[in-house]
Amino acid sequence: MLKLPERLHSLRKERNLRQEDAAKELHISLNSYCRYERGEREPNASVLVQMADFYNVTLDYLVGRSEER
Repeated sequence: MLKLPERLHSLRKERNLRQEDAAKELHISLNSYCRYERGEREPNASVLVQMADFYNVTLDYLVGRSEER
């Protein structure tokens, strides 16, 4: 999931959110969110679904399998 970190970063910036805000909205720790965004860790399927719903994009877009949101 090489695209996930850059997609998370760009989607968060589009919404003018801090990492703290995104983590709180997703009900995950700030440390986990930061590690996802840096590509140091990959979220499990349920967290990926939460992220896609939160950012209103498809899972395929989020993980880089599609350019269509």
